[in-house]
Amino acid sequence: MATFTYEAVDPRGKQITGEIEATNEQDAVAKVRGRNLLPTKVTAKRGGVGVGRTVQKRSGFATFMALGAGVSAVELTTFTRQFSTLIDAGLPIVRSLDILANHQKTGVLKSALAGVREDVEGGSSLSESLAKFPKIFDKLYVNMVKAGEIGGVLDTILARLADFREKSQKLQRQIVGALIYPAAVITIAGGILAGIMIFIVPKFETMFIEMQIPGGLPAVTKMLLGIARTLVDAWWLIILIPAMFVAVYRLVAMNPKGRYLIDQLKLYLPVFGMIIKKSSVSRFCRTLGTLIASGVPILEALSIIKEATGNAVVADAIGKVYNSIREGDTIAGPLKDSGVFDDMVVNMIDVGEETGELDKMLMKIADTYDNDIDTMVAGLMSLLEPFLIIGMGSSVGFIVISLFLPLIKLIDTMGAA
Repeated sequence: MATFTYEAVDPRGKQITGEIEATNEQDAVAKVRGRNLLPTKVTAKRGGVGVGRTVQKRSGFATFMALGAGVSAVELTTFTRQFSTLIDAGLPIVRSLDILANHQKTGVLKSALAGVREDVEGGSSLSESLAKFPKIFDKLYVNMVKAGEIGGVLDTILARLADFREKSQKLQRQIVGALIYPAAVITIAGGILAGIMIFIVPKFETMFIEMQIPGGLPAVTKMLLGIARTLVDAWWLIILIPAMFVAVYRLVAMNPKGRYLIDQLKLYLPVFGMIIKKSSVSRFCRTLGTLIASGVPILEALSIIKEATGNAVVADAIGKVYNSIREGDTIAGPLKDSGVFDDMVVNMIDVGEETGELDKMLMKIADTYDNDIDTMVAGLMSLLEPFLIIGMGSSVGFIVISLFLPLIKLIDTMGAA
């Protein structure tokens, strides 16, 4: 028999370490569980491998999925909600994974769930198995599942995780949906104007040359014809300029200081900056509140959020909060100094710390900000529509005036003669 070292959690949530003799890794896991402990890590004392390793050989496709492929956010959220329902109904984890894997369409998630099921059946914890697919189950997902396993409330944690993902996706859909209409209008209008400039305006230029307008063409007409010639002769600039802008943007964003500067500028954009700011604060509060309510230690929760946030300015503020708490200070101070979190948020978090209900207070802030974002997105639509109409009207008016001024000038000349 071999000797294995193990780390486990007792029914009260206390971390236990020790050694146990067993014939193999699976036997060691079974013996630890027989002591009424939940094993989190089991490793052969000499030359062994941990329980987190896959017991059964995975298919090549499953291995490929573990290395880099991901799934859609909606697909993962649906799986999380269904998983929570099955666990709440009392089904074992392996049986639940088997049911969900069989109901999935052939693809990334189905293959990943098969691999997770193999690991769990072989003795791994669910969180360890999910962590092997980082492109599907991120650090936030894995740590919340781990907290649920330790606390014995996996069904509740999965339900909270599903709620969190659903609300985040709803907010994202609202913002994207609000931008679809103006983006479609700008694209169609731009296409129409480009067609006029490329195919219609050059014919007018030929006509003006043949008519020999006395005194030459008006300045606005020359400007219009110059723009049209540029679009016809140097059409590649239309592709090159945006491509260069994107390349420079990505190059700057690769540098941490450049990324910080870009994200800081985003927060000061008219209208959009406020939406981005409120979205970042809402995401921070909802994620931190969910993690704390799930039993994840606050320092670990902040570390997870810092890696998951999409804004360097917010990430920097979270880093300062992390250092502040580690030194025994409060959360509110560093948040206030960041300039991202307004006084209302800071004061509510301060009250939550004092009353011991930080998670509930963070959720209230997130709900409030989500409502504010809904209002701002609706207002953004009302604000963009007149600007789009004015912009389109001005462009068409410029073309019409530029083309008709030479004709009017020619008619006046002929009348005077």
